[in-house]
Amino acid sequence: MARINPHINFNGNAEEAFNFYKSVFGGEFTKIMRFKEMASAEFPVAEHEANKIMHIGLRIGKNVLLANDVPEILGLTNENENRSKIAISAESKEEADKLFNGLSAGGQVEFPISNSPWGTYFGMFRDKYGIEWMVEHDPNDKG
Repeated sequence: MARINPHINFNGNAEEAFNFYKSVFGGEFTKIMRFKEMASAEFPVAEHEANKIMHIGLRIGKNVLLANDVPEILGLTNENENRSKIAISAESKEEADKLFNGLSAGGQVEFPISNSPWGTYFGMFRDKYGIEWMVEHDPNDKG
C-alpha cells in the first residue's frame, strides 16, 4: 500500500522546525543534506545558504515527513498562505492529546481538540512555523 509522506518548504528554518518535530514525535532523521553538499560549478551555492537544508526527513511510524529550505533565488515561500494541512491519525485519545499539545505549542489553535460532531476526537492548528495540522482519533477505526 502506498504511504503519504508530506513535504514542507521552509525559508531557512527547516532544521529548527524538524528538531522541534523530532522532540514531539521522537524518531530519527532519515537523512539530512545541506546545500553545500550539492555545490558545484553547475549548481553554485551562495555562502550564506551553504548550511541550509537541501533535504531532511523524519520517520514517524511507517511514514516520513520531508522538507527543505527554499533557496533565495527561487523566492520566498509564503508561510501564511493556506497550505495543505498535515493530517495525523492517532491510535488513542492520549496520543492525540500528546501530539496536539506538543505540536501546537507556540502556535495558533484553530479548533481545540475535543469530541467532534462527526464522532471523532479532533483538533486543528497552525504551528509556530506556520504549518497547518489536524490531529484526529477515531474510536471506530480499527485500522
